[in-house]
Amino acid sequence: MSDVPRDLAGYAEEYGRSPFEPLQVVYRRRRVLTRVAAAAPRRLLEIGCGEVPLFVDLPGLACTVVEPAPAFAAHARRLAEGRADVAVVQAPAEDVVPDDVGGRFDMVVLSGLLHEVPDPQLLLASARTLCAPGGVLHVNVPSARSLHRLLAVAMDLIPHPAAESANQRRLQQQRVYDVGGLERELGQAGFVVRERGSILVKPFTHAQMQRLVDDGFLTSQMLDGLDRLTEQLPELGSEIWVDAELPRD
Repeated sequence: MSDVPRDLAGYAEEYGRSPFEPLQVVYRRRRVLTRVAAAAPRRLLEIGCGEVPLFVDLPGLACTVVEPAPAFAAHARRLAEGRADVAVVQAPAEDVVPDDVGGRFDMVVLSGLLHEVPDPQLLLASARTLCAPGGVLHVNVPSARSLHRLLAVAMDLIPHPAAESANQRRLQQQRVYDVGGLERELGQAGFVVRERGSILVKPFTHAQMQRLVDDGFLTSQMLDGLDRLTEQLPELGSEIWVDAELPRD
């Protein structure tokens, strides 16, 4: 896929209309909050917060949001009203330095973002600058080895698991990673992966999953079960996540 500039306003609009994405976000967010609890940071940075920043579910934790999309940043500021321990900066991450945000962070979260940016190494360099030595970088991205992609290959609908989908084009997603590719990307940026896993075994496309939900066939109990299946079948999850460490000098 070619690297092209992002239309942030168009992205925000399409994000809100994407079928099944709100449910996908629920499972992605659960996993991120679990990893935050495991890391127990004193200060957390979320780069790219989307519609619901993490700080909403992290009372008492000092959180900073760096969000380039004006609509998402404005919404985050409204949600942060009354929270003296929360700061929202509207800017691309590469324009932010530690002095702008009160220093470096024990944990940096890139949730559902790395696969969307034109230059992932530029974004990771920014994360490295803002992450304290010994700190944790949490990243999650769609998986090229998701069950629904493997099924599409088996049905001769796409030539290979990493082939670009219509949903990727709509959401301006510029690449899809497998576990090895994601770890190489992080390694090139100077991070060392310490833990990894996946989220929600998704047998079908977003549109098909949404239809099953709308028809009443796909229940919350089924979805919870599909998410728990990643404990046994981590290679088939729809998204992969890693916790990486910035080594101390």
